[in-house]
Parts: sequence; structure tokens; C-alpha cells
Amino acid sequence: MKAVIQRVSQASVLVEKKVIGSIKQGYLILLGVGADDTKETADHIIKKLLNLRLFADENDKTNLSIKDIHGSLLIVSQFTLYADCKKGNRPSFINAGSPALAEALYEYFISECKKEIPIVEHGSFGAHMEVSLVNDGPFTIILE
Repeated sequence: MKAVIQRVSQASVLVEKKVIGSIKQGYLILLGVGADDTKETADHIIKKLLNLRLFADENDKTNLSIKDIHGSLLIVSQFTLYADCKKGNRPSFINAGSPALAEALYEYFISECKKEIPIVEHGSFGAHMEVSLVNDGPFTIILE
């Protein structure tokens, strides 16, 4: 599983020109599911991302987690994180999880995050989406 975590002051996702998810301060998470991923893999990534200290405290040090600041999450499925560009000019996605596995783990990821974070928005699995964000920092972390 791969998660690109971007600290944002706001982010939104549109499907067919309609906003289906929108947050203020928090994380935009682009989530890719690999062929060998399990719920245990998701649990590890969730635990790490919820405890990362990426927000500034009163001394402007990155000492606060998403939970500490009562931030929000916007989770967007992105299988292209598993693109393999080693050969040729057309990416291969052989290492990405099957659509059934990826959707199940994506939904699991969302539901587990909702247990810890009051506002969890998300994209639409498999849909063509337009994602907008204001990256705060910019601050971007990759978890695998």
C-alpha cells in the first residue's frame, strides 16, 4: 500500500463536475493498493498517518498530529501510484491490486479512519475525478 499524504489548508474532489468530498485543514491522501496488500497493511499505514506530527505547535515546530488539531481527511483512490515505468514509455500497473481487492481495502481504510477522525471525506473508487488542493507548506509525505 502506498499513501501520498499532503498537508492541506483545503482540498476537494469532483466527479462529473459535482463536489463529492471537501475538507478544510487536514490531509489529502492519495491511496494506492498493491497486489499483496491486506487489512493488516492498511492498519499499519492508518496508524502511522494518524500519529504523524506534521502540524505546527505554538512554537512553530511540527509537533502536532491530525488528531491533535482536529483536522479532516480526504481520501482518494489512486492505482497509478503503482505505475512501473522501467520499460518503454507506457506504464505497467501489474503491481497494483485487482479492482476487487483495491476497492475493498479502500473502503476498509475509509471506515477505519472514520473511527478516529470526525470528518473523513473521500473520492469515488474507479471514477474519473478532479482533485483540487491547497498544499500547506508545501508538505508531502509518502508512506509505504
